[in-house]
Amino acid sequence: MKYHQLPQALFEKNRAKFVAQMKGKSLAVFNSNDMYPIGADATFPFEQQRDLFYLTGVDQEESILVLFPGAVNPKHREVLFVRETNEHIAVWEGPKLDKDQATAVSGIETVYWTHQFESVFADLMSEADTVYFNTNEHYRQAVETETREERFIKKVKEHYPAHTAAKSFPILNAIRGVKEPEEVALIAHACGVTEKGFRRVLGFVQPGVWEYEIEAEYLHEFVCNRSKGFAYTPIIASGNAANILHYIENNKQCQAGELLLMDVAAEYANYSSDMTRTIPVSGKFSERQRQVYEAVLRVKNQATELLRPGILWAEHHKEVGKIMTAELLELGLLDKADVQGQSEDRPAYKKYFMHGTCHHLGLNTHDYGELKTPITANMVFTVEPGIYIPEEGFGVRLEDNVVVQEQGAPKNLMKSIPIEAEEIEELMNNRKV
Repeated sequence: MKYHQLPQALFEKNRAKFVAQMKGKSLAVFNSNDMYPIGADATFPFEQQRDLFYLTGVDQEESILVLFPGAVNPKHREVLFVRETNEHIAVWEGPKLDKDQATAVSGIETVYWTHQFESVFADLMSEADTVYFNTNEHYRQAVETETREERFIKKVKEHYPAHTAAKSFPILNAIRGVKEPEEVALIAHACGVTEKGFRRVLGFVQPGVWEYEIEAEYLHEFVCNRSKGFAYTPIIASGNAANILHYIENNKQCQAGELLLMDVAAEYANYSSDMTRTIPVSGKFSERQRQVYEAVLRVKNQATELLRPGILWAEHHKEVGKIMTAELLELGLLDKADVQGQSEDRPAYKKYFMHGTCHHLGLNTHDYGELKTPITANMVFTVEPGIYIPEEGFGVRLEDNVVVQEQGAPKNLMKSIPIEAEEIEELMNNRKV
């Protein structure tokens, strides 16, 4: 790992929150992700299963966590299993966590080797009536690959048919959505790395550069600041490509007079930031580009102000829709007939702003978090309105990351990242030659 070791107190707090909601005589199991093959002997870089990381801080393959608050033996109320290392592994892959290091990272005193799991687990299951399975029920999940976790669930159901199954997801969805101060600090750090990348790019972009060259500039800055790289696949979209919401080819040459939409951000210690900025390739917005840009910025600012404790996520987007409708009328993109003819299911603004305004942010870019209950303080959201006009050859999206406060407007973790049109133009036109 490139990042500095995180405080074990964070993971101790996270486990305590989870255990507090478990049923009596129950245990919960969390498995690390697989190493996924590419072909031949190649694998994708390892990414830890985020729930396991959230509860332990362990960023290593073949790790397992068992939580059993009612275990007869107190040392088995939290058990961590990690891969046993040896000289051969150390030479070829580098050293793995030993037991003392695993305890130092996680705060878990009882650590066994992964190959001991089956025997220890069988003993613990003899005391338990219920087992919590860590199923992925995120509202955006569309995973087709059978995961290590899913294979484990099948095996346990086959071997322990008399036990009751329970779901970890509802607990994790609730507790992961409300961030601890340490988590907010990590997201803010990722935002700071993202800012460095954006400022670097402002001095680089000009007519004739390629979108993939811009992607490379970001990656250079991110890795130089202890990030693994991008928090998600970057979108570097010049001209009309900005109107493709998930454009990731990044293979076009930027032309004079175009706008460049960049939805790109860094991760740090597995925590994501999520930024979008739209800049003029030539260093100056046209009058029409500036009109649309300022409209999107006003919507973003007002949408941010509306993110207060007590409001429902869906209602927030409806209110933002009203603000966006007013801006689209002012821009001449909608007229009164469009608004009069709209329905609740098909609001007029959707023609130019077809995605959501906010999503939870944290260990996943689209993070866990309650969406059907009122928003609470210390939730971290993106705010990302956009206006997309294919017929005019450009689109504008602006996105910041904010923390909901007990009182007042949210705290903007990207406040220092340039977003005002004048500042962007000034920075681009004062670039070093």
